[in-house]
Amino acid sequence: MIDVPLSVLDASPVAAGASASQALHRTTAAAQRAEELGYHRFWVAEHHNMPAIASSAPAVLIAHLAAATSTIRVGSGGVMLPNHAPLVVAEQFGTLEALHPGRVDLGIGRAPGTDQLTALALRRTTEGLSAEAFPDELADLISLFTGENERWPILAMPGRGDMPAIWLLGSSDFSARLAGLLGLPFSFAHHFSAGSTEPALALYRENFRPSRWLRRPYAMLAVVAICASTDERAQWLSGPAALSFLRMRAGRPQPLATPAEAAAYPYSGLDQEMIRQRFADQAIGSPDTVRRQLASLLERTGADELMLTAQVYDIEDRIQSLELIAEKVAGGLRGPGS
Repeated sequence: MIDVPLSVLDASPVAAGASASQALHRTTAAAQRAEELGYHRFWVAEHHNMPAIASSAPAVLIAHLAAATSTIRVGSGGVMLPNHAPLVVAEQFGTLEALHPGRVDLGIGRAPGTDQLTALALRRTTEGLSAEAFPDELADLISLFTGENERWPILAMPGRGDMPAIWLLGSSDFSARLAGLLGLPFSFAHHFSAGSTEPALALYRENFRPSRWLRRPYAMLAVVAICASTDERAQWLSGPAALSFLRMRAGRPQPLATPAEAAAYPYSGLDQEMIRQRFADQAIGSPDTVRRQLASLLERTGADELMLTAQVYDIEDRIQSLELIAEKVAGGLRGPGS
């Protein structure tokens, strides 16, 4: 049996009553434990203007995580390229790769990861914020690492010669097709776009062209995974994530609620249906349940790697979930070559 690599996606969730500093230190503790447990990589997400998420500066946080660990790959899931000039990203991640060679992943996303007003405040211009500009900006970014853009007599230092592993992230057909055409590894956001997963992976594989970086398609899925001793306990722990999702949809984001607060919330019938649809194809439950759910996902999609994400209120519960999956779930999963 070939076991699929498991990785972690973290957004430094800010729990109600806690500070951003506490959230970042909890992310560090999770990364260190993930390394001890044998997880393959630990990525942090870029979001802005959100009171429940502290991972607004991925490059800074990745530098800290890389220094606090020694073997696990660290990276961005992702850096939202419309928010940044390609030269800035190249210099930041070139610096990270120079300091921690062979351990850095640069996951690139096409969406701003925030509202348009905040995106404008980040970029300070509307130029480059459209989806149509993304392929050219991505090409410019890659060329800053390789030095192959004759239009730009600009040296990214660090950057040129210190190229991290570049991934394309997505939740749509556009990113899937582009990742295939460029011969890049592809990470799909199954955790919030589950209905599009299989068509997107099919497009990625159909359009894949071997590149200097990758000879065959390599697809990773980000999936919600919350594991506890029983199904009931795991569902209880998932309550804050469900409430956070509803508040975000309503335009009223707040710090992550406690499980008790989430359980006491007066959900409408529409709320309950939206939550059911959002978490229907994720992995929440006891080790047996999570193993069955993840194995089914692998069988349907043929994914090469799974990246687990969880918005859980207590860091102890978050880490225990990682432990249970590593110790009681991972050995029962089959990779694409099984």
